[in-house]
Amino acid sequence: MDLSNLSPAAGSVKNRKRIGRGPGSGTGKTAARGHKGQNARSGGGVKPGFEGGQMPLQRRLPKRGFTPLNKKVYALVNLRDLETLDAGTVVDAQALIIAGLIKAERDGVKVLGDGELTKALTVKAQKFSKSAADKITAAGGQVEVL
Repeated sequence: MDLSNLSPAAGSVKNRKRIGRGPGSGTGKTAARGHKGQNARSGGGVKPGFEGGQMPLQRRLPKRGFTPLNKKVYALVNLRDLETLDAGTVVDAQALIIAGLIKAERDGVKVLGDGELTKALTVKAQKFSKSAADKITAAGGQVEVL
């Protein structure tokens, strides 16, 4: 058994139906669309969510809350993640991206206090939780708010 011998299970793969290819095919003339009506026309059909004129679901449901247009989204890093870095390292957004701890800087980096830190690190970020700042300074490191 190798990759050249593999094939799909019997009956699991069907040929697609070729519509509008003449009377011999069984799906010629109207191309399986039926006679007349909205869905028989070119460009016909209804938009997604249309319910035949009934009030659509997305309008029937109540709207809640508020979404601010200028909301800041921070890249989050926990102390347990910083434990993987070497002692004495200067930790900033670029170092975190290189280490694979965050994907992108977004609107800034926020350091959260989940986990323990045993190494002295200089951490530069836009925001720190109170517990994270306390644990970094307790481990002999420095906290720099950008």
